[in-house]
Amino acid sequence: MTGPTSDNTFRTAIVPAAGLGTRFLPATKAVPKELLPVVDTPGIELVADEAAQAGAARMVVVTSPDKQSVVEYFRNRPDLESTLERKGKTALLEKVRRAPALLDVEVAIQEEALGLGHAVAQAEPNLTDEDTAVAVLLPDDLVLPIGVLSKMAEVRARHGGSVLCAFDIPKEQISPYGVFDVTDTDDADVKRVHGMVEKPAPEEAPSTYAAAGRYLLDRAIFDALRRIEPGTGGELQLTDAVALLIAEGHPVHIVVHRGGRHDLGNPGGFLRAAVDFALRNPDYGPSLRDWLKERIENAD
Repeated sequence: MTGPTSDNTFRTAIVPAAGLGTRFLPATKAVPKELLPVVDTPGIELVADEAAQAGAARMVVVTSPDKQSVVEYFRNRPDLESTLERKGKTALLEKVRRAPALLDVEVAIQEEALGLGHAVAQAEPNLTDEDTAVAVLLPDDLVLPIGVLSKMAEVRARHGGSVLCAFDIPKEQISPYGVFDVTDTDDADVKRVHGMVEKPAPEEAPSTYAAAGRYLLDRAIFDALRRIEPGTGGELQLTDAVALLIAEGHPVHIVVHRGGRHDLGNPGGFLRAAVDFALRNPDYGPSLRDWLKERIENAD
């Protein structure tokens, strides 16, 4: 597969997927959270599709030693494909072949969960000299509609440096988020970042722009990750490495995404995503919509 290789684009997406999925126990005793289906498609395939549509040719899944099935999901299954083809199940065959055809998938092992920065750092040996920038996609975040990574690549092409995704959150709801300190550019949806505050009180928030789970990071991020100090629990935080780059004059911008998002990291958010995707599905949507209306009207 081929992908963009200029200084202003990216060819590799890093997806941290080493977590235990404790909020989904007991299901995640046997099935990695990333493979739980949103209707009929695992969340990690939705993220891989997003990366591929933005131009990625390769995805490095950072996972724990006992979660290799996340990577195996992207391998071909000739036996299954042969059975489906023999039985004339063309639509199912296309679905089974979809994930392996998206991009090349590699694995990087994170032996111990020591923060998002630590997870991203584990992917550095997988990179080549062509990887002047990498995308990082958090699989718990579905950012809709797809397309923000392409806009982020355009912003990097214009301004250089690193580009992060942000949502404009009402100030009274800002406290659970990492919030950017920004100034305007000539594009209303692109801001220059000067710093970041984690989980501020609403009156202390430097803006209403909160971090989402999409990053387009200059290769310099890996040097910064080697130079930051671990925080609570010995964890290396990606935002600390970004803050170091900002302090050293590295340009960092955000793209304000005006669409929606789903949080697949907790059962409530996962259910909302499943309902949302099912309602859009022509096979399930009409009957589900009717059932939901009746169920809500008759709820105790």
